[in-house]
Formats: sequence, C-alpha cells, structure tokens
Amino acid sequence: MSPRAGNTGPHTLAFVESPVQLLNVLEWAHTRAPGGGLTLVVLSPIDPMTRGQLRRMSELAREEGHEVRWEEARGGAAAPFQTVGGLTGMLRRARRVVLGDPFSRYVQLLLTITRARDLVVVDDGTATMEFVGQLARGERLVRWHRKGGRPGPRDLIFAPVSSAARRRLTPSTRRQVEIFSSMPMTDAPDGVTVRANAFAWTRERFGPPRLTKGADLVGTSLVETGVVDGDRYLAAVRALAGTHGATRYFAHRRESTEKLHRLAVETGLEIVRPELPLELIARRGPIGRTIVSFPSTVVHTLPLALAGTEVRVAVCDIDPAWLTDHASPRAEGFLSGVTGAAKGVHRLSAVAAPGAA
Repeated sequence: MSPRAGNTGPHTLAFVESPVQLLNVLEWAHTRAPGGGLTLVVLSPIDPMTRGQLRRMSELAREEGHEVRWEEARGGAAAPFQTVGGLTGMLRRARRVVLGDPFSRYVQLLLTITRARDLVVVDDGTATMEFVGQLARGERLVRWHRKGGRPGPRDLIFAPVSSAARRRLTPSTRRQVEIFSSMPMTDAPDGVTVRANAFAWTRERFGPPRLTKGADLVGTSLVETGVVDGDRYLAAVRALAGTHGATRYFAHRRESTEKLHRLAVETGLEIVRPELPLELIARRGPIGRTIVSFPSTVVHTLPLALAGTEVRVAVCDIDPAWLTDHASPRAEGFLSGVTGAAKGVHRLSAVAAPGAA
C-alpha cells in the first residue's frame, strides 16, 4: 500500500495519458498536496515510446509515495468499457480530480461520472493555452491543429459528452476549477483559479546538470500532425544544426521512425529518444549550453526547469511557407503566439530551408 493511502485528507484521483501530464501532476502534488492521498491512473496509449516514458515516470511517482494504477485503456474494443466500469466507483468517491488533457474523449467521458467538487487541470503542453481560451469563450473543445470546418460524424456522436465535460470544467457554486500551468494565461475564465507551475519538484529532485560546449536541438511532431511539410522541416533542422553547431537531436515521442532515420542520414545528428520528459533529461544532464527548439511546450518549460543554470533556450519561428495545405487555419497564429508568449528564451527568425520541395 502507498505510504499516503491511509491519510485522512481529501482523496485525489489523477488521470494522465502522457509522460508530461504525469510530470505536471507530480509538480502539482509537490506544491499543492504534500502528504495528501493521491492515486494516479495511467490511461495507457498504444505508442511504445510513450508507454516506455510513462513506465519510467510511474516509477518516479511511486518513489514519491503515490499510488499508481496502470490501465490498458486502449487494449481492444472492450477495453474502454472495462476501464470506465472499473474506475466508476473511485470516480464517484473522489473529492478532487486532476486531469492532464481536457480534450481527451476518455477524460471527457470520465468527467461526466465524477461528483468531485474540485477539478484541477495540469498542463498537457501548449494545448492548455487553447483550452483556456476556448473555455473562456464558451466554444466546443477542439485541438488547435485540427482543421477548421464542420464536425465529423464521430464529433457529432460525442458532442453531448463533450458539452457535459465542458460544463463540468466551468466553475460554479458547486464546483471549483483550478489550472496549474507553466503557460501564459491571458484570458482565464471567470472563477477559475490559475496557479503557476515553476517546476520546483524537478529542480529539487534533479541537477544541476553538467553542460557541454555544443548545442542540442529539440524535435517536434508538427510533421506527424500534418501541420508542417516534412521536406521543409528537414531542411530547417539541417540549417539550424549547421548554424549552432548542434550534434544531438532530442526526438519528440510522436516522431516517426522513418523521419528520424532520414534526419540522422541527411544531417549527421545523433538522434536521442529520451526515456523521460525533456525537462527531466535536461535537468539531469549532460545538456548543451544552447538548446534550440521550434515553437512547442519546452520553450516555456525548459527556462523554468533550468533556472539558475547557464543554459540558453532559443526558439526558431515557423515560416508560414512550411505549413501544409492540411494545416488548420489557426496554426500560423497559434504557433506564433506560443513563441511570442515565451519568457526567458532567445527568439530566432525562421531559417531558410534551401532545397525543400
């Protein structure tokens, strides 16, 4: 039994689907619920790299005294029904629910079951910025990179559940809603409590890191999500590596094996598949004195995790010419906003991408 399971404080149930979400639950627990009973439910995805990072993060959570429950939530057609059925009793008893992805249909379904009076949303990367804006404007919850237009058949079928989840995430006399985030929040909805995530747990637990002389590049899954053209992306990475003298490329967990192989062959970069979220990898070290990234979550989180070190975080803008025909109409503005709102980073202009198709 977890050392905290027998405590008499309010029971907290957390749902995570990615390593970053789990990290941010640990950060929240470190600052907001020391000594409280926390049960982490991992709604496991299928992707092997994500599963591996989640397994490692689960070990860290157990070392912190938290209970971890691993659910094969996508392990077949019957898995969702078994998972929801098995969690219903816990959901109805929980006084506080912490979640990492309010856009997740799984999480939205679970929200319709809970009676918790306290709901906490921790960061799922830059998507948190979009969630807060949509909640404030009363819009339906939809990920920023999805193409605009009419909802598809699955969206229409799921619409009542999504609407109910959005209502649950709206503060009322019966429900408190907190957002725990390292992202800039400019239009938080009325009644929502916003608390800053400064990565205090990460800085206390790891580092400071040993610094190398060169630079490291941080990968992104913008090609995999259909936002950025693959040839343009590869040419930009090649140009950045040459300009900054980078030798390593830290892959995003969603980057395809084929793209990473091509990057290694055509750029000469060492491809690193991290076993933990990059904030922890960088804090443990060794890490380059300069970290170069495209617009993504890490341009907000790495300066916090690496506070007090000599590491410089630089972000390279996305040239609109790199965007695909399938990119959402909101993509250009959203990516520019991610970069513009980042604090403590050095902003780079979009690099030329010679030789791109």
